[in-house]
Amino acid sequence: MKHQVLTAAIALSTVALALLSGAGNRRAALVGAAISGATALGSILAMGRFARTGTKPVQRAMAVMAVFFLVRILLVAVGTILVARAGENIFAFVIAFFVPFFVYAAVEGAYVHALGQGPIA
Repeated sequence: MKHQVLTAAIALSTVALALLSGAGNRRAALVGAAISGATALGSILAMGRFARTGTKPVQRAMAVMAVFFLVRILLVAVGTILVARAGENIFAFVIAFFVPFFVYAAVEGAYVHALGQGPIA
């Protein structure tokens, strides 16, 4: 449960930081932070759900991570196209997506590691 709460706190923080970015970057940064946060929340919640059902919780969690990685690749491409067509700052989008993405990846990795250690809350 602590990994899910941490992911939610990071997602809220990154959206808040995106809102505080300059006027020329705000929309693009908000889109990047929202996509990154939403996929991270979806991933960590799905990992928790699928890891609790059946055997091999680590393998199930890794499968969820792989699926969400592919979803993120698709959403980054779509988001980049939409931000570019809107005339917004693509760099703000990319930074707002990828900086938190690496933090989320670390949290997800810690969650998978914890699954391998035994039952977690």
